[in-house]
Amino acid sequence: MFVNVDPVVDSPGFPEQVDVVVIGGGILGTCAAYELAGRGISVALLEKGLIGGEQSSRNWGWVRQQNRAIPELPLAMHSLSRWEALSQELGRDVGFRRSGIVYTTDSQESLAQWEAWGRQAREQGFVCHMLSAEQAHERAPGTTSRWLGGVWSPADGRAEPAMACPAIAQGAQRRGAHVHQHCAVRGLALSAGRVSGVWTEHGLIRTSSVICAGGAWSSRFCRRHGVDLPATNIMGTAIQTTAAPEVTPGCLTTPKIALRRRLDGSYTLAMPGLGRVELSPQGLRHATRFYSAYRSKLAKKLQIRVGRSFFSGPEAAGRWAFDEISPFERQRILDPMPDLALARATLAALHAEYPALKGVHLARAWAGMIDTTPDLVPVISPVEAIPGFTVATGCSGHGFGIGPAAGRLAADIATDATPVVDPAPFRLARFFDGSRLRRPEMM
Repeated sequence: MFVNVDPVVDSPGFPEQVDVVVIGGGILGTCAAYELAGRGISVALLEKGLIGGEQSSRNWGWVRQQNRAIPELPLAMHSLSRWEALSQELGRDVGFRRSGIVYTTDSQESLAQWEAWGRQAREQGFVCHMLSAEQAHERAPGTTSRWLGGVWSPADGRAEPAMACPAIAQGAQRRGAHVHQHCAVRGLALSAGRVSGVWTEHGLIRTSSVICAGGAWSSRFCRRHGVDLPATNIMGTAIQTTAAPEVTPGCLTTPKIALRRRLDGSYTLAMPGLGRVELSPQGLRHATRFYSAYRSKLAKKLQIRVGRSFFSGPEAAGRWAFDEISPFERQRILDPMPDLALARATLAALHAEYPALKGVHLARAWAGMIDTTPDLVPVISPVEAIPGFTVATGCSGHGFGIGPAAGRLAADIATDATPVVDPAPFRLARFFDGSRLRRPEMM
């Protein structure tokens, strides 16, 4: 089921040359283009399908700092400040509201983990509050479960995925960026080993700098040029309810369900941690790097299956010439079928948790592919083997929330500007230089 997004009108004409080409019209790509155009840099934002048509419009809509990997927290903190400013800058609501996020739990282990995380986060200036059992019920009233406690981050928020990317892309256009949809980039043009342009389905664009923000497709694009980018894609299912009474003004996670209050009075719901991984050539290629992740408790809810990914899509094998149709044109929008049994179970979990919402129904269900790295930390990095090539991907389900800062960092790296945060934790080389990767503990 394709998720509707606000429409974007392509820019007139087609550029022959720009300073930077951004591949991918998701949240990272649109934010990178917006930042670059704001600096007076000529930029082309190229999307094989529709702006925001894949995971950037299919995510939960959470904009959070709480429970990020500590190396990722500076990105999340900077993003929150950018989200607050974007609607004013764009002159258009992106649905951002600082309504807080609450986590509740019946696990002493989770409480201890959150408390330890909070001590590290406070060193970076982040404020969150541990909740007693009574306080957790005050923050999540009307539930049937008995919590041991929780954690509350009052400065965190939410936004509307279907609105955000189109609004940011249009903002980039007003700043002078070229935006073109149904324009797949088939590969890089190289001269003396460095970037000199991109080959698109509409011809060559000359440039000395390219940012690949292709989400689930990034690893396959990189592999075409001999660049090893460890990533796997996790399929997640989410649902939207019919209009419902307000039980939380923002976002809430319990061990069984996660929910976000939408601007239209309905909820986006999902079951935390549940998803599906399909066996594929790409997944098998990187299996050893994901060994620690697959052994972590976060992987226990994942189903591993054989499916279409082995033969087609972003994780399949195969090469293509730049003057022929590429895999990116054969599948303009990655639109996996949702798990309808899981969708129904998600609604049942809501009814069980909130008896007052038993009259709420399933309005629609959808699925998306989450590009995931072995340590659940994104890659925002120059590719040393190809000067002029920057990768910004692998956000592991965090991309929507950290998008404004991640896009800014990618823009900084691509133009040799002072980086907005320390880029070292996000370097691609960490997977190959003997660095000890963190074991994933928090999504």
